[in-house]
Amino acid sequence: MNWNELNRLHFETGPIRPPSEAYSLLIRATRNCPWNRCRFCHTYKGEKFELRPAEDVLKDIETVKRIADGIKELAFSAGYAGNVRDVAAYMYSHPTASESLRQVALWQFAGGKSAFLQDANSIIMRTPDLIKVVSVLKQTFPDITRITSYCRSKTAAKKTLTEMMEIHEAGVTRIHVGMESGSNAVLKIVNKGMTADDHISGGRNIKEAGIELSEYYMPGLGGRKLWQEHAAESARVLNSINPDFVRLRTLMVSPALEMWANVESGEFEIMGEDEMVKEIGEFISRLDFTGELKSDHILNLLPELEGKFPAAKQACLDTVNRYLNMPLRERLNYRLGRRAGIYERLADMHDADRYRKVDETMRRLGTDTAEKMDAVTDRMKQYFI
Repeated sequence: MNWNELNRLHFETGPIRPPSEAYSLLIRATRNCPWNRCRFCHTYKGEKFELRPAEDVLKDIETVKRIADGIKELAFSAGYAGNVRDVAAYMYSHPTASESLRQVALWQFAGGKSAFLQDANSIIMRTPDLIKVVSVLKQTFPDITRITSYCRSKTAAKKTLTEMMEIHEAGVTRIHVGMESGSNAVLKIVNKGMTADDHISGGRNIKEAGIELSEYYMPGLGGRKLWQEHAAESARVLNSINPDFVRLRTLMVSPALEMWANVESGEFEIMGEDEMVKEIGEFISRLDFTGELKSDHILNLLPELEGKFPAAKQACLDTVNRYLNMPLRERLNYRLGRRAGIYERLADMHDADRYRKVDETMRRLGTDTAEKMDAVTDRMKQYFI
């Protein structure tokens, strides 16, 4: 198969995936979100949820196979003796490469070990259809060791334990759940469409089936009025579930979101970044589980808040306190440097050249107060959502 033939092949993919699935093969099993009413989310607004026919998904898997085999053929013909990484990297970066070709090339470059079922809740598929898709995916690509999907807690709770175990046996190894909050008051305000008990029931069903569970907590979602309840109740719910991963996803409210109406009415007060760090400290102090805390999103101010609990708990709290105890100007310096991509973590402030560069930018912008810095960094964060 030559380049032009390969580049004409197409399979369907959706708009998003978790950051941890950046190098996974994306297989679109469903379109959009079956709930699609969360006030903090804009991804699928105006789009209709659809269950894709299983046969269409299987055809996409067949197309992926043709592209993957074509890349390998080109690697052999170019003298790479079956080592596809260099060829895949070239194809991924080629300016005329199709999105389908780029997707498979990136996946092969990363080793071809994981796949993610899109879109927002593919576990909602009829269980026999989901099992068929996953089974064929495994048969087609036997080197895949991890197959994951998003899922709503209510969906996981409605599936029987037997169904969830069958889904696991077919090959689904990890499920990502957007818990966002364990507070019923917060869940109601943001129109999540479920309760804390729904989160616990769904999460436990996933865990009991033997599937790895990744739960998401959204700092800032309670606003200034409910931040303490948001932190405490979220920790309580997660402690009851004991997921394998807890992932931090910092809230960003923009005028494009339905939630902006709550801001304008005064019902919701957006927290500053220092306030959210304080909230995260409260959350971590109450978190008692045996999984990993992950801070793997660009909007998170402190990406070093990670580790296996309970061993990493004190180190995470120490990091929170280290940041909060810094003088105001140093906190402002770090915030601007982090949002500008100059700093990756607090330790980067020890680099004198980087610190000086950020400090000079602060003086030029006149960001000498938390409020002024919030205004600047909020505009910068808009580019990441």
